[in-house]
Amino acid sequence: MIYCRNIYKNYRTGKIDKAVLRGVEFTINPRDRIGLLGRNGAGKSTLIRLIGGVEMPTAGRVVRKMSCSWPLGFTGGFQGSLTGYDNARFIARIYDKPYSEMRAFVEDFTELGSQLHMPVKLYSSGMRARLAFALSLAIEFECYLIDEVIMVGDQNFQQKCREQFFEKREDRALLLASHSLSTVQKYCNKAVVLNDGIATLYEDVGEAISIYEAL
Repeated sequence: MIYCRNIYKNYRTGKIDKAVLRGVEFTINPRDRIGLLGRNGAGKSTLIRLIGGVEMPTAGRVVRKMSCSWPLGFTGGFQGSLTGYDNARFIARIYDKPYSEMRAFVEDFTELGSQLHMPVKLYSSGMRARLAFALSLAIEFECYLIDEVIMVGDQNFQQKCREQFFEKREDRALLLASHSLSTVQKYCNKAVVLNDGIATLYEDVGEAISIYEAL
């Protein structure tokens, strides 16, 4: 399980502290597939970064009792001067996974070919997303964090993403921040609506979508 316990997050802009999250509290259980809904600027990406450990909360804490991916859609963890292969080698060492297996999966999943020999700083946003997806899927996390971007590239690659996340890993937990209500409705069994820094968890995805649309 992953517990979000009374999380607050403030950012200082000039002389003013802006409260983005105010007392967020909910739990991600094994096999939960939670859609994260909120208007632009509501704090969806901030919450996902906090859960993924990319940032620390101003107050409160995140307790992780299962392995958790970095936020897919957040590519700040790449070393830009290293190639796609070198980044894969680095991730393989961190998570103690054989590099040969990691390399084979990345080559097959990303379909980037010789571009994996290029420094990541030269990649387009779509290429970075492909690499981030491949590296995250290669580790086999118990919970995946996906920030906005769920499908990138052509239809063939999009189908591969659907198969990996929603079929082959249907037993994993998932937190998906998305403006695509149809995607949330189809693939999620719960939803969190973020509004004015407050997070409300709904067991009924349809009810959550109705609340979100009313905002």
